[in-house]
Amino acid sequence: MTDIAKLLGEEADHLLGHTCEGIRRDSLHLPGPDFIDRVVADSDRSPAVMRNMQALFQHGRLAGTGYLSLLPVDQGIEHSAGASFAPNPLYFDPANIVELALEGGCNGVASTLGVLSSVARRYAHKIPMILKLNHNETLSLPTMYDQTLFAEVEQAHDMGCVAVGATIYFGSLESRRQIMEISEAFERAHQLGMATVLWAYLRNPEFKKDGKDYHVAADLTGQANHLAATIKADIVKQKLPEINGGYRAVGFGHTHDKVYDELTSDHPIDLARYQVANCYMGRAGLINSGGGSKGHTDLGEAVRTAVINKRAGGMGLISGRKAFQKPMKEGVELLNAIQDVYLSPDVTIA
Repeated sequence: MTDIAKLLGEEADHLLGHTCEGIRRDSLHLPGPDFIDRVVADSDRSPAVMRNMQALFQHGRLAGTGYLSLLPVDQGIEHSAGASFAPNPLYFDPANIVELALEGGCNGVASTLGVLSSVARRYAHKIPMILKLNHNETLSLPTMYDQTLFAEVEQAHDMGCVAVGATIYFGSLESRRQIMEISEAFERAHQLGMATVLWAYLRNPEFKKDGKDYHVAADLTGQANHLAATIKADIVKQKLPEINGGYRAVGFGHTHDKVYDELTSDHPIDLARYQVANCYMGRAGLINSGGGSKGHTDLGEAVRTAVINKRAGGMGLISGRKAFQKPMKEGVELLNAIQDVYLSPDVTIA
């Protein structure tokens, strides 16, 4: 098992010993082996959706825990195939992407229409697949940022996916169109028996003020999570919060003093707990993003993110570039280290 405290270094006591006081753990719907029966069964989700969600929870090293470790690889479109796969060219082949998820003990693999459809007959029965429906492509000039549908929900169903995923750039000029598109797509996915995963990201140049990036502010990302749950995302993917006070700094929207004075603090677990609270107190599972690859610090950063997510009440981690931009053996080790956090009885809800 991974030496979690050693990888956390000087932050070990700070992260492992913290107790959340603003939003306490007993108010949350926490992940667990009975999450489908205890939480999802209260909703309007059909038996087919619950069966597919259970398939996701029952695969890989975290099977039966209620936590998720997902491998997402859509960066071939989002960042360009060269930028994504040149560090490790074997991942130009979609089969190796799925093999990494299998070897790494993941609950499932999320990728593009092209990637999953090209190997679906080989792998759909071996690992749960999540089709990412929309993307921001970067070949356009001048560069634009707009999530566009690349696939139809029916295509995900026909290739045997257990879920569909999508991104909405909340705060962008295009966000309301994206909200309508993805709300309709998620409803269709539920009709066909698939679960839904939303990448609830923020994008607006005005969210950067005085040298600070409020795209990762707890209050703004929390509201993005709340909007994701509103359009019936079963699982919400969000970047780990690094700051707070986005509403106040940008000077827009609506907030409340208690968000900053009582419900949160500057502790990273408290900030992530606020994200969980906005996911209907955990009824929609929060999975945080593992972020980009920075080289030798990736393992420690991934474990730190997993510890914060788990102790905040989150449901898991989704880590792509940190895993696939390395030799497969190292990628597997990183994924396993993340999973060890969720398997460890010593890392508890704060």
